[in-house]
Amino acid sequence: MKLGIHFIDFTLPGEPQSLASQLADSAKAAEAAGCSKFTLMDHWFQMEFFRTSEDPMLEAYTSLGYLAGLTTTMELATLVTGVTYRYPGLLAKTVTTLDVLSQGRAQLGIGAAWYEREHLGLGVPYPPTTERFERLEETLQIVLQMWSDNDGPYNGRYYQLAETLCRPRPVSSPRPRIMIGGNGENKTLRLVAQYADVTNIIPGSVAEAGHKFEVLERHCANLDRNPGEIERTVLGSFINTNDKDAFLATCEQLATFNVELVEIVPHSETPATFIEEFASYVVPRLADL
Repeated sequence: MKLGIHFIDFTLPGEPQSLASQLADSAKAAEAAGCSKFTLMDHWFQMEFFRTSEDPMLEAYTSLGYLAGLTTTMELATLVTGVTYRYPGLLAKTVTTLDVLSQGRAQLGIGAAWYEREHLGLGVPYPPTTERFERLEETLQIVLQMWSDNDGPYNGRYYQLAETLCRPRPVSSPRPRIMIGGNGENKTLRLVAQYADVTNIIPGSVAEAGHKFEVLERHCANLDRNPGEIERTVLGSFINTNDKDAFLATCEQLATFNVELVEIVPHSETPATFIEEFASYVVPRLADL
């Protein structure tokens, strides 16, 4: 099993001047300690259930591009981009650029979007849930076409592209991996089974994680897809990171459901220090699971 870092808190001492060094130091510490992945939220406002909308939030892809120049091994991604935030062709181009500049370390993390306040606040259309999922499926189709040899048009219900040119090609072979994030059993996990290379869920317990993966396996069976082709990752918000051995015990339970990576959120005014201490202890032990 592998460890990832999900960096979400920009309310740090000395911000905004300190944010560049805090983010850089955190990514460097994660890579040095053997973490496999570093992700950021893709939001314009800070999440209200975490802090307040008025708290600091950096734009994700600018930040990931910055980190691409400071790291060499970790996969870089959003957890996750809301489908409403960017036109699909431009999103594919953005992730391709990150992939080229990081030498093949970009991943497209995407979901159906949910944060209505930031949409309304910044003038971004916020369609009903059903439409957002329909747009998500079209976006997945467009991105896959952009990363294929088919440069022709795409004509969907919501998006029409005259040309799906994407030059340069991604460095990742055959393309950047696609991660779909979310717990929804009827729509999200069905899209994972059909389109994704990686699934990310946010369970409230180990038992809930197991249930979600069982649902995913049923969708895979209906679509004649081998569930083993999909990497299982978990955002471990429910796991107590104050007790490293208890954390490892929970990860051992998750491993019984073939979870391959667990991400944690550093809760500290000095996140790099927390990451260095936590990951240095946990990563070698996770590798044995």
